[in-house]
Amino acid sequence: MATTEPDDIDSFDDDFDDEDFEDEDLDDENTRGVELRVDHIDDPIAHLLRGDIEVEGRMPYSSNATFLVHVTHDGKSHPAIYKPTRGERPLWDFEPGLHRREVATYLLSEHLRLHVVPPTVLRDGPLGEGSVQWFVTADHSQHYFTIHEAHPELHDELRSMALLDILANNTDRKSGHVLLIPAREGRPASVWGIDNGLCFAADYKLRTVIWEFGDEPIDDVLLERVGRLCEGVPLEIAALLADDEVEALQGRAAWCVTHRRFPTDPSGRRYPWPLV
Repeated sequence: MATTEPDDIDSFDDDFDDEDFEDEDLDDENTRGVELRVDHIDDPIAHLLRGDIEVEGRMPYSSNATFLVHVTHDGKSHPAIYKPTRGERPLWDFEPGLHRREVATYLLSEHLRLHVVPPTVLRDGPLGEGSVQWFVTADHSQHYFTIHEAHPELHDELRSMALLDILANNTDRKSGHVLLIPAREGRPASVWGIDNGLCFAADYKLRTVIWEFGDEPIDDVLLERVGRLCEGVPLEIAALLADDEVEALQGRAAWCVTHRRFPTDPSGRRYPWPLV
């Protein structure tokens, strides 16, 4: 596993020092000096893939370089979150390329028709290859624990996220990584799961705050879709992972189909830290 920094991390830091973004860093709910341009976009994926990327500022509190950008195409603009591989800090248990896992998690969510991850694409950007994820306007005073308590109507979506995390072997599902999108313009409230880079390790590493559904049955319709992963993982997902990670994904799918219930954590040790 990787124990050294990527070859170009030093040049990245030279070109994009934190001081360069001191006046453009973002707070939790809005930006200082950055106006979000949010146009209606019919096809978010096409927009993210084809649009020009303009870096607005560096997101705070991120261990890796994470940028707020605007993606502009055909005269329309929408914000997104750009995570270039050049900005990753090395981890002993994950190879460089966490942005590819971000994309794989989105694709798995869509393949299973769970729809709990914002649209995310793999593409080149101003700082090289990275993931570009649709920016969602959320209520940042809310997180998983408050959503679970106050919004029982969203429990099925939270169950879908829990299932996705089990299959993706999410190592870092903090409460703050679950976003509440308030109801608006006739659309009901919904939830999205973000920060999915620490997923798909071959070794079992599940760490999540979503344990309230432990020992509940997994919906049969979902299990039917999960069962197809045992036969084969879609190529667009498998191409983003190592061979042993693909095999481990199939093993976790087989576990779900066999046990048919959400797992429990009697040890209490499979929570991430910090929790939020």
